[in-house]
Amino acid sequence: MSATITLVRHIMVTRLVTISMDDRLTVAKHIFDNVHFHHILVVDEHDQLQGVLSHRDFLKALSPNLGTAAELVRDTETLNRRVHQVMTHDPICISADANIKQATQLILQHNIGSLPVKENGKLVGIITWKDLLKAYSSSEEA
Repeated sequence: MSATITLVRHIMVTRLVTISMDDRLTVAKHIFDNVHFHHILVVDEHDQLQGVLSHRDFLKALSPNLGTAAELVRDTETLNRRVHQVMTHDPICISADANIKQATQLILQHNIGSLPVKENGKLVGIITWKDLLKAYSSSEEA
């Protein structure tokens, strides 16, 4: 009996939330505060992928005093930065027809948390290291 190869398309998230390169970090904050994921895809005016904004990079861009008693005007102004100033440019992508082993190797090799998924040059999903762990833990081989 041969094992079934799981493809990226079978486990990727297709409900995409995108943000513009020129949006301010206040927009990203609103998204991160209201959803349960940690990567926002950044697109241009033609819906072409330009980057990824991770929650970790977003938090690093903000003042540590934001939301505390020590907060000053300059701390809140960090939310006025533009997404393109903080995002990862030209992210590594993967095909929907790649297998999860290939996706895992890319994530480990490049020490990244997610891979945008493209099909025929079009953005169709995103896969994260958590998606891969879930796939491995639910496989018959586990």
